[in-house]
Amino acid sequence: MRGSWLLGLAFGLLLVPGGANPARTQSTGRPVQRLEAVAETRLLMEGAIHPNFKGLENTLKDKPTALDSWVFARGQALIIAENGNLLLLRPPRNQGQDTWLQLAADLRQQGTTLARHAAARDYPQSRQAFLALARTCNRCHQTFRVNVKIEPFAPEEKKSP
Repeated sequence: MRGSWLLGLAFGLLLVPGGANPARTQSTGRPVQRLEAVAETRLLMEGAIHPNFKGLENTLKDKPTALDSWVFARGQALIIAENGNLLLLRPPRNQGQDTWLQLAADLRQQGTTLARHAAARDYPQSRQAFLALARTCNRCHQTFRVNVKIEPFAPEEKKSP
């Protein structure tokens, strides 16, 4: 009895689209993996980009002296860059799509540039790249009317939530 139940479940999963039977390419016979967005844009911003941006801001407020600080800053910049890739999967379905894709690619590039400068422990270039990253965020927020302004290194009372 149990064996027939499991067999029925396995067969049922094969019939479910996107289940156990992914599309296969004709040339290789391997499953084709589709890129698909999972998290909402707001979650990416609040859960990944913003906390890493704040961490970079704290690290780059003064020149880091410890190697670990530079390594951590590089990692935070790369997480922001990778989120640019994720944002490329979530363009709006309207006339703003091309702008969204360009700004997401800019976020990826700015994060990558910052990571490269952090890896080199180049403080002046890292700070400049961090400020450029903030400008990229603000351009996107202004374009898509997000009521958040990024003000790096501003006093706490002046910063937007």
